[in-house]
Amino acid sequence: MNRHKPLLNQHLSRRKMLEICRCGFGSMALMGLMGSLGVACKPEGPGSGNILSQLAHSPHHLPRAKNIVFLYMDGGVSQVDSFDPKPRLAKENGQDPKFKIDATQFNNNGKILQSPWAFKRYGESGMAVSELFPHIASCADDLALIRSMVSNFPEHTNANYFLHTGSGLQGRPSMGAWINYGLGSENQNLPGYVVLDGGLVPPGGVDNFKNGFLPADFQASIMRTGSVPVANIRSDHSLSPLQRKKLDFIQRMDERDQEKSDEIEAAIRNYELAYQMQSAVPELTEFGSESEATRKLYGLYDDDPHTRNYGAQCLMARRLVERGVRFVELTCPSLDGIDRWDQHHGLKDGHMRNAHAVDQPIAGLLKDLKSRGMLEETLVVWTGEFGRTPFAQGADGRDHNPSAFSMWMAGAGIKGGTIYGQTDEYGYRVVENPVSIHDLHATMLHLLGVDHKMLTYHFGGRDFRLTDVHGHIVRDILS
Repeated sequence: MNRHKPLLNQHLSRRKMLEICRCGFGSMALMGLMGSLGVACKPEGPGSGNILSQLAHSPHHLPRAKNIVFLYMDGGVSQVDSFDPKPRLAKENGQDPKFKIDATQFNNNGKILQSPWAFKRYGESGMAVSELFPHIASCADDLALIRSMVSNFPEHTNANYFLHTGSGLQGRPSMGAWINYGLGSENQNLPGYVVLDGGLVPPGGVDNFKNGFLPADFQASIMRTGSVPVANIRSDHSLSPLQRKKLDFIQRMDERDQEKSDEIEAAIRNYELAYQMQSAVPELTEFGSESEATRKLYGLYDDDPHTRNYGAQCLMARRLVERGVRFVELTCPSLDGIDRWDQHHGLKDGHMRNAHAVDQPIAGLLKDLKSRGMLEETLVVWTGEFGRTPFAQGADGRDHNPSAFSMWMAGAGIKGGTIYGQTDEYGYRVVENPVSIHDLHATMLHLLGVDHKMLTYHFGGRDFRLTDVHGHIVRDILS
């Protein structure tokens, strides 16, 4: 049996709920009304038997963010070519590195390689951004740029697990699952955690988005843009009565098991959600209600099909958070002949094509959220799993570098125009204010109103949390 801290408890089984409530169905009806109105009850402390406390998804403190849009730059964007300019690379271009080199993924290390792109300063903050991202640069005063990110892993699969789950090993719950478990969705007809499939599955596969040891209904629902956003979800409402009968039959069969497991409970909830999604999901990708100006803002008319692909993801992300989905992650589009942001060779062509695919859509998302007043309550996070080396791999690539990389956040509770942390003069190692993945997770949870030390789940004899025994809030980037 799982034992949890009072806040953010697991869902009770129907049988356990009836056992606790007995005749208190009036309280349950009240709770349903309060939930539909967005009212949360504060738990009364450790060991509280208050059923309202046990069923409420309540934050620990006043949240700044209601939703998160996570823009995952799969493969590792080069920090010295994007958001962390290093003039010394140009001065020593083609020379042997004058510093100690750590072991790299392929140990095919060459000369210092200057950035092919110039940097300019943008906004009142004067934030330096490379010409790879002219559209995102126009939003500089809304960004909190962290130049001092570090990771524990130099290889994609482990680094992806670490970024997504707080552990470099397979099998832990993803950050979206933790957030879904802790806070739930504000829309009963849509899941609380959605991953938008842009065409590339990151190394490590869908385990980056799974529930781990949390109940199965907290894992990500993977959706696509286009006419069929979710497999086997149909909008033919003529089938609804028959499907309802099938669901009721499945539920009766499950209830015959006197000791119903959490897995069966989660399966029932997933079937119920799938039934409800039939009416909600098809409307998500119907962009006809969006103005031509909005569609143009997101790059839906761009000549590049990859920009149109990612633009549709960004627009769908806005529509999802608009409808109360708590956590939305976007994956990268699949570019012909380009391996994500993972340019071990052909840096200039690879990074340029990747950037063109995402730059305008991301800026469009930020500007659209801002114009609608939604950026004040939506946290937008942009990052890859690690950075890249300032010296070449071969002649024109860069190897993995977990010792320093850049990422940014914008929106709810973020101090726009902020630059935090610093790398050395080559952009190779962090020399000021290192920020770990655990710190990133702690800060994201904090903005959602959740204390990362209290969001726990008892499994295998101990309490687990997303940040393990680590994590500090990066308060200097908060407004």
